Amino acid sequence: MLCGNLCIIRWEENNKPNTMKKNIAIVAHDKMKPQAISWTTEHAAKLQSHAIFATGTTGKLIQAANPSLAITALKSGPLGGDQQLGAMIAEGKLDILFFFTDPMTPQPHDVDIKALLRLSTMYNCVVACNIATADFVIHSPLFEQPQVHQADFADYALREVPNT
Repeated sequence: MLCGNLCIIRWEENNKPNTMKKNIAIVAHDKMKPQAISWTTEHAAKLQSHAIFATGTTGKLIQAANPSLAITALKSGPLGGDQQLGAMIAEGKLDILFFFTDPMTPQPHDVDIKALLRLSTMYNCVVACNIATADFVIHSPLFEQPQVHQADFADYALREVPNT
């Protein structure tokens, strides 16, 4: 990680330079889990060569439906899984977030969801929140390309804070 005016994060422990293996997270709200499972099953062959992370229940359900996929299950979203993914994003350890959200049901951990999406935006992590966008991402020629995350936080890091 190089920081200063430009923060460039390269996740090379799992993704050696010029390889195409990505770290991908799959998250789904309860009412969206069937769609997430169906979508993952439809694209299992393409996902198989990548490192897959998922929040608790979603990961268990996807793994049961797709035994050929190696899925690292994190904590359930409301129990800290969203924060675990946020930390991965902030450290440059997540390339794509497939987050199948339910826009019609209030979520008790809404602040965690907003924080996760905010970090994705800050660190240029690809995010798909519905099937249509997920299909665009997985069928993009960029899906198989190496990925470097860049974020410029110089203005924030060098700002003057009053009364300090």
